[in-house]
Amino acid sequence: MTDQELQQLVETISLQFFSKPFRHRARFNSRLRTTGGRYLLRTHDIELNPRHFEEHGEAELIAIIKHELCHYHLHLEKRGYKHSDREFKELLREVGGSRYCRQVTGGRVTLPYRYELVCVQCGMNYKRKRKMNPARYRCGRCGGKLKLKQMAGPAG
Repeated sequence: MTDQELQQLVETISLQFFSKPFRHRARFNSRLRTTGGRYLLRTHDIELNPRHFEEHGEAELIAIIKHELCHYHLHLEKRGYKHSDREFKELLREVGGSRYCRQVTGGRVTLPYRYELVCVQCGMNYKRKRKMNPARYRCGRCGGKLKLKQMAGPAG
């Protein structure tokens, strides 16, 4: 789905479910990671996560669009547009929008441990997520010097 098709879909949903026109821009934003979409207060534009459409289909995308249009129309009418506002919850229930979107896979894959400290004398291993200076520490088992070793995998 292109941004033009998305714009047309948002305008259609706005007229069909809210009986009000959508007069701003709707676009995909692939940088969104943890959310299905967002309504921008200053520009009144709506950005949507394209991975939700790719992984869950058009029905999930429409539910997210309805959610963002609730923010949009309530904000323009100077009514309660926040998630905690009663007016927002009521309008969302009326139009059948989603309160929460489903999770998407992908994103950054991080290894649980990126660094390993190895004792030069006894060979004891200490796994660490963050890099540290081995000269400032000693082995807890034998008191020997430590050597830093970066583990294999994508640096993230």
